Amino acid sequence: MGGAVSAGEDNDDLIDNLKEAQYIRTEEVEQAFRAIDRADYYLEEFKENAYKDLAWKHGNIHLSAPCIYSEVMEALELQPGLSFLNLGSGTGYLSTMVGLILGPFGINHGVELHPDVIEYAKQKLEQFVHTSESFDRFEFCEPSFVAGNCLDISLESSAYDRVYCGAGVQKEHEDYMKNLLKVGGILVMPLEEKLTKITRTGSSSWETEKILAVSFAPLVQPNKSDSAKRQPLHLPPPNVRTLQDLSRIAIRGRIKKTISQETVARGSGVLKSQPRYKRKRLRRRRMGTIVFLDKEVFASQIPNPFDDNNNYEEAEADLREEEEKVTYDMKADPPVNHLREKILSLPLPDPLKSYLLYYREK
Repeated sequence: MGGAVSAGEDNDDLIDNLKEAQYIRTEEVEQAFRAIDRADYYLEEFKENAYKDLAWKHGNIHLSAPCIYSEVMEALELQPGLSFLNLGSGTGYLSTMVGLILGPFGINHGVELHPDVIEYAKQKLEQFVHTSESFDRFEFCEPSFVAGNCLDISLESSAYDRVYCGAGVQKEHEDYMKNLLKVGGILVMPLEEKLTKITRTGSSSWETEKILAVSFAPLVQPNKSDSAKRQPLHLPPPNVRTLQDLSRIAIRGRIKKTISQETVARGSGVLKSQPRYKRKRLRRRRMGTIVFLDKEVFASQIPNPFDDNNNYEEAEADLREEEEKVTYDMKADPPVNHLREKILSLPLPDPLKSYLLYYREK
């Protein structure tokens, strides 16, 4: 599934294409997509395909096409502080992007059938938290992943504000999925070959909207022969943050506000993310021109600079050199992490500084 937009040279180029095609329509979704490099969730030997609008699968590891994820993110209407359940959470790519919007007081849970994929998702999550340059620009709701079949979720589990299912839902399981929602909540799932948005408007009332045609692998059914041995799948309880953690969130938020105020006071306007730089390739164009007057050929061909055989080889060499030349709109300055610099400058013990930085190395 995918191929709705052109491939990008990098993550930002891919997001530009998704915006142009109206798959990404809101600033919050755009920022989340730009903050998480899709290639980071690919195995090394497959990264050359990361910026194509195509799904990718290797063993149990799977990523949907970027156009699908962007439609899902827009349809969920995410807001800070909401609870989110991702059924078939896979690599954690979507859950991590959602966590950037939910903020520190949201709930972010994922259910994944394959334990090896959960380990892969945890590795990618740790990589993002400790090495991504984007991390300090957000207050993050870290996802928690549970191994199991999403059709075995305990009836005692809390309902969620937002639910997404990343596998085709059979009609017989539609009501089961709806009941995972709170009143006012939104469920997005593939249902009968359509990506479908369902809003719970009351205890027993719903609004349904078909978004676009899709093709997903169906949900894996629990083994009925082992029904006697099956245990209900219990989702994590709501995370109660410690006073220490709440203090860290508050201090980081206060420092970010101070940095923003200082930036405005210097006349620089609001803080902006780092500018993006796109490559331009100089391509050779050769054309012969035929001129028509009164539907008659007036001149057979306007002389082409390459018609001079004496200069042809030299011109060819020059153009080949220019064709390979890459120019940039401007030279990029190294990104500056103002939050990190501010924390490191505080008169605090080093262990406390490390804690405020989530023990990140850069």
